[in-house]
Amino acid sequence: MNPILSGPPLQNGDRLSRPEFERRYQGDPSVQKAELIEGIVYLASPLRFQQHAEPHSRLHGWLWTYQVATPGLLLGIEPTVRLDLENEVQPDIVLIREEAAGGQTRITPDGYLEGPPELVVEIAASSAAIDLDLKQQVYQRNGVLEYIVWQSYEQRLDWWGLIEGDYQPLLPDEQGIIRSRVFPGLWLAVEAFLMSDMGEVLRVLQTGINRLA
Repeated sequence: MNPILSGPPLQNGDRLSRPEFERRYQGDPSVQKAELIEGIVYLASPLRFQQHAEPHSRLHGWLWTYQVATPGLLLGIEPTVRLDLENEVQPDIVLIREEAAGGQTRITPDGYLEGPPELVVEIAASSAAIDLDLKQQVYQRNGVLEYIVWQSYEQRLDWWGLIEGDYQPLLPDEQGIIRSRVFPGLWLAVEAFLMSDMGEVLRVLQTGINRLA
């Protein structure tokens, strides 16, 4: 038996308030992932393995390795994040400081995140136009301190830092390493990542982590 919807189903392009978006989303179990961006509903497309799932796992593994070695951090996959009254998103990955450790995101009584994560990661295949335009503007305005977008079709990774209210690109140094400004020791060997050489990626990361000791 099909479940009875508690209201009209979510549709791409619906313009809704955040409370109405949440009500419809929670009442429609057929929707796997939906986001409210600047008051407009976006439903996720089916995800391909090579273009999304596999790079997602590599980025998560890199961040998980850092998180387990660094006290006071939380790491999550596709959490619902309430940013403001017109934006409720589900980033592919977030890395946040615990609230008790001075983080700017809190876990609400109903289990969601509220406030900007310190780091957001998006894997952009079919969603590239949104991730590099609307979402980037929303994350910047709401104070997400660092933002990574992996464009799988273009084989390109961009990392921005919020500097005086604007996103500025964090560029590789002469060794080809991007170093987080927010999370000490969070280093990424970009070319090794693009070549799927996770052994080298984790070796460089461990070097950054070791600098914290």
